[in-house]
Amino acid sequence: MAEKRDYYEVLEVSKGATKDEIKKAYRKKAIEFHPDKNPGNKEAEDRFKEAAEAYEVLSNDDKRARYDRFGHAGMGGAAGGHAGGFSMEDIFSQFGDIFGGHFAGFGGFGRGGGGARPRHRGADLRVKVKLSLAEVANGTEKKIKVNKYVGCSACGGLGADGASGRQTCSTCGGSGYVMKVVDSFFGRAQMQQVCPTCGGEGQIVTHKCKSCGGEGVVRGDEVITIKIPAGVAEGMQLSLSGKGNAARHGGQPGDLLVLVEEEKHPELERDGNDLIYSLNLSVPTAILGATVEVPTVDGRVKIKVDPGTQPGKILRLRGKGLPDVNGYERGDLLVVVNVHIPKNLSRDERAQIEKMASSPNFAPDPKADGTFFERMRGYFS
Repeated sequence: MAEKRDYYEVLEVSKGATKDEIKKAYRKKAIEFHPDKNPGNKEAEDRFKEAAEAYEVLSNDDKRARYDRFGHAGMGGAAGGHAGGFSMEDIFSQFGDIFGGHFAGFGGFGRGGGGARPRHRGADLRVKVKLSLAEVANGTEKKIKVNKYVGCSACGGLGADGASGRQTCSTCGGSGYVMKVVDSFFGRAQMQQVCPTCGGEGQIVTHKCKSCGGEGVVRGDEVITIKIPAGVAEGMQLSLSGKGNAARHGGQPGDLLVLVEEEKHPELERDGNDLIYSLNLSVPTAILGATVEVPTVDGRVKIKVDPGTQPGKILRLRGKGLPDVNGYERGDLLVVVNVHIPKNLSRDERAQIEKMASSPNFAPDPKADGTFFERMRGYFS
């Protein structure tokens, strides 16, 4: 297929489809285009792979969100399929999720008995990291100490007391799987299931390590360096693969999930990649104009306020906002002009204002001042 079709179109589901609806649609397509039902049909095989690729993306929350935002261009190899060698082995490995268990083969297709053993996986860890606006703008590096499960140094994480402390599982013969014949949508099939005795490891601990009690993990501290890219936002979550809890018996460690929190800036307010600053001017300054200083994330800069600047006017400083986390562009600094109107005046001040009030220059002029909506139009231009 020369051009990728929309994944929702492939599975014939709406963009708001639930996970159950997506799973049901994939099951239907897998049955319809399965190679055993369409021997020698190259188009059916392509459709079979296409459906598997669509399901792999739409069944994963992170991949689906990225696809919804950027389409195929945003996957960057996240899905296999036609773009990256999504093989029949990969497709059949999905069936444990769809049909339960692990297909070992039927009608000449499927997996043999030599698949990789399942391994224990450590639990993920979640931490919060507070960032200043300057750190958000420029990116930063944080070192944090995390108390978690780490591999036992006494037994190398295997949980056994010495090399003779583990032996081959007698139930599965060391394969980590047991076989079961089931009736599936494709007919009678052999399914590999994780060995209930050894949990898929192929070995069992006969003499437990005294340091970890046979678990292969103990509590410990680790200092982890977190690289924060520029442009992250409040609530964004970063994932550090393999930096979570260690797994039992030398399995795969979990991930460290880093939740970003922003510290409130004393003067600037964030709006997406733009920053907003409220510039308070006195009445004389707004009338006469002046050069004033305004804050940015990189320090203060001087800007010119024209004579006769109206309250609510927005001055745009292009490129003085925050970078996009994907590196596409940088936001602006929007300076919103407020004019301070004093409530208490001395007798002399009141007399001067009353004298000026009779001047035609102080009479409101809607055409010259512009309406609120016209000023807002200038903000978006």
